[in-house]
Amino acid sequence: QVQLVESGGGLVQAGGSLTLSCAASGRTFIQYAMGWFRQAPGKEREFVAAISGSGGNTYYADSVKGRFTLSRDNAKNTVYLQMNSLKPEDTAVYYCAAAPRVAPMNSVYAYWGQGTQVTVSS
Repeated sequence: QVQLVESGGGLVQAGGSLTLSCAASGRTFIQYAMGWFRQAPGKEREFVAAISGSGGNTYYADSVKGRFTLSRDNAKNTVYLQMNSLKPEDTAVYYCAAAPRVAPMNSVYAYWGQGTQVTVSS
């Protein structure tokens, strides 16, 4: 069982930056790939980024590539999503999730956090 708690969301102006954190419980954190997804009002949840258990491989949605950076600290059981050059269309609830392997599909992820709101004003 893995419990995930996101933090770091908030309100930011377009062009600004935010860093989201996701703290995980359990002693097997390194065995899990971690992903971030987001869901805007009226839209389906979409993949944002994912990172392998070791942190050696990262994957990004085209919409965030070059602006977002995903990293993890396995000693702290935490993943970080650094978001730069934020746009109004990045506004959404952001969720972190854990999976046995890296994948962009929701269905692969067995554990989910409660989400954190990110609002980007124009």
